[in-house]
Amino acid sequence: MEQPVAQARRNTSMFRALDWQPYFSDLRNGAVLVDISSRALHFWSEDRSVYKVYPTSVPMSDDLTRRGRTSIIRKVEGPDWRPTPAMKQRNPEWPDYVPPGPDNPLGTHALHLSWTYYRIHGTHDTRKIGRRSSNGCVGLYNEHIAELFDLAKVGTQVLLI
Repeated sequence: MEQPVAQARRNTSMFRALDWQPYFSDLRNGAVLVDISSRALHFWSEDRSVYKVYPTSVPMSDDLTRRGRTSIIRKVEGPDWRPTPAMKQRNPEWPDYVPPGPDNPLGTHALHLSWTYYRIHGTHDTRKIGRRSSNGCVGLYNEHIAELFDLAKVGTQVLLI
């Protein structure tokens, strides 16, 4: 008997909608909340017309996890990647540079945060989403980071909790 083929689903219905007010005093420039424990990223537009929630990958360990307030300072479509000095120390076999493309760990888009080396970015390895799998950054499915890239702007406030 032939078995039906299972299809991957990207269900975000398991995430509860949140109100922005406990986390931000206003929505000037929009707001991003990354909840490490629920592995979810919430976005609110400045005019309150858009609210999105996305599943994320989060840092592998607490010592790689930074929490607090930052902001988006740069947006890059087709990012290149260089491992940080700490990453190279932990993984000396890693390349010094990866150009944009399917082998790039930042996926299709990157939002640079004001914290050195920290990004919200895509990933070509979809197995990482929903897991503790990053070296400090917040990862999204490529289609989700593309959408967030269009919604967020330089100056969008970001809070990681």
